[in-house]
Amino acid sequence: MRARREMLSCAFVLLLLAASPPDPAGAQTLREENDRLFEELQAVHGLSDNQMESIRGIFRGSGFIGQGNPAITRHPMTPQDCREKLAHLAVHYENDRFEKICGARYMAPLYDPRTQQAEDATACIDQFEFPDIPCVYPVVWVRAREAAEICRAMGKRLCDAHEWEGACAGALKPPDYRFDLARNVSPNVAVERMRQVHNREFSAGKNWAYGSHFERGICACSSFKTQGCTGGSWTGCGSNTFPAGSFPDCRSSLGVYDLHGNAAEHMNLPLAEDQMSSRGSTSLGYTEMKGSWFIFDAYYAHPDWCRWRAPFWHGSRVMDVNSHHNYHLGFRCCKTVSSRQATGQERLR
Repeated sequence: MRARREMLSCAFVLLLLAASPPDPAGAQTLREENDRLFEELQAVHGLSDNQMESIRGIFRGSGFIGQGNPAITRHPMTPQDCREKLAHLAVHYENDRFEKICGARYMAPLYDPRTQQAEDATACIDQFEFPDIPCVYPVVWVRAREAAEICRAMGKRLCDAHEWEGACAGALKPPDYRFDLARNVSPNVAVERMRQVHNREFSAGKNWAYGSHFERGICACSSFKTQGCTGGSWTGCGSNTFPAGSFPDCRSSLGVYDLHGNAAEHMNLPLAEDQMSSRGSTSLGYTEMKGSWFIFDAYYAHPDWCRWRAPFWHGSRVMDVNSHHNYHLGFRCCKTVSSRQATGQERLR
């Protein structure tokens, strides 16, 4: 079944890339694209008008957030192509069990299957990159601060690094941040010290969401870079992403998709316990980019196994107003929930 899906994925991509690119003169403006996105976002996730106004305000304050610069972005697959492909493969992303646990659509529980069940989860993660809707392009050109604010407006939060890693690797492990290595040194030095210890611990058992070895053709990594794109500029680099969920085999065992390819993702890397999003921090820690992006099948720029922690790329506090943004960088949100076990304990009190 998986081999058949891979063949179908390759066939779709080759067919679509061979088609003539859309006429730039017919492209929608960023505002028009975002207005359509807002309608989908509210309808699918059941957001209130007040929540939507907060999200619209964050987008307006940016001037860049969206699904890419419409003037130059060339998506290799349309949302309709995505829906037809998933229908042909009989793939459905609705999950009543997950929705009951997480209290929201298109979220997956985070837990360790060796000792827990999904109902024991105390956190959930978006199954797809924001806007977390199947067959919709991911939002990019978003700063880490803006990502955290959008998550908060939706009643969620930006994920801690270990949560994203657990979602990808198929098991949420306890936080392993070596905060002692971050004391009395610069953030750059702290990140490098902590990542070396972390990566050394997990490198022997490295895995990807889809399996134990890196493979091409599984995830949304077969797109192309805009000709002449070198510095990541708004006018020179198209966000040539695929619709979310269009590669259904790019899935972790916890039911989370597109953790490799499509858009890289903002995450919170705490350098002290009071910077942990999962423990209620709103000041948050430092930026980390997770995953990989839409040309990775041809340009393997860095490791992207699940628990790999990156250097201090474009590093800043998450809530810095000038935190990094670019054409292939998006995000997904997490949410703290009450586990079945915790609920049961409350009843006994």
